[in-house]
Amino acid sequence: MSKYIWADYYRPKTVEDYVFRDESLKAQVKKWISEKSIPHLLLSGGPGVGKTTLAHLLLSEMGIEHFDILQINASRNRGISDVRDNITNFISMIPFGPFKVVFLDEADRLTPEAQDAMKGVIEEYERTSRFILTCNSPNMLIPPLRSRLQEFHFSSIDQTEFTARAATVLVLENIEFDLETLDLYVKATYPDLRKCTNLLQQNSYTGKLSDPRQEDSGISDYKFEMVELFKKGKIQEARKLLCGRAQPHEMEGIYRWLYDNLDLFGKDDDTKDSALLIIKQGLVDNTLCADSEINLSATLVKLARLQK
Repeated sequence: MSKYIWADYYRPKTVEDYVFRDESLKAQVKKWISEKSIPHLLLSGGPGVGKTTLAHLLLSEMGIEHFDILQINASRNRGISDVRDNITNFISMIPFGPFKVVFLDEADRLTPEAQDAMKGVIEEYERTSRFILTCNSPNMLIPPLRSRLQEFHFSSIDQTEFTARAATVLVLENIEFDLETLDLYVKATYPDLRKCTNLLQQNSYTGKLSDPRQEDSGISDYKFEMVELFKKGKIQEARKLLCGRAQPHEMEGIYRWLYDNLDLFGKDDDTKDSALLIIKQGLVDNTLCADSEINLSATLVKLARLQK
């Protein structure tokens, strides 16, 4: 059994190992590294898609000394006093290198007052400091703060690349597995590669990747059963499972999962397009409907009819 955490051990160590959103962002990052300079950045996107990893790679490959880096988890240090005391005290000192860097992880957890103070600090110390903010929900940041940052949104990586990454980890760890079982993990966790890697490690301690449905309830997740039902075309059974197990705060994530797996509802483009329109309308109605469970159930009924 490994003595290290796979998700950390196999985290990209160089920009060349990193899977970029697109070639444009890759070229931009390489330019920043060659010039050893970055603008103020806002990196947004869902969990496990590589925001924090890219921030660390940037700082590492630009050669920024750790003395010049202040990393703060904004979910714990989120108030205006943290901005005024910790951040201002840090960047007011002369940097060892070209500039100091304040790295704010989970910046969408900052209070509005802290965000308002932040915009002033960014302007005051613009010549000697840079700010990197990461977040899941950029709409939680006030517009005046966002306007001072260059935004890059991280959509999910290609599912084929996602699967290849997961398979590579298993091969390097000498874990026996079959593609059907791996696909179950991929579809249940995509696009969160970190979660997928953690689950693979958790369920391969015997040297063979086990079927998650064979694990106890503490390890298994209803989403694995959901994936299996969808793959078999049993949408009505999947609907009953989801509406009985999914919590209200998970609803938006379920619509995103449906969108990421359009091929479950049909292989031809016309069917996928029809499924996309149904999912889109379901997501819109989710914000308007008083009962999110009823709305999800209705959406899945429409998707089931595509197979008839």
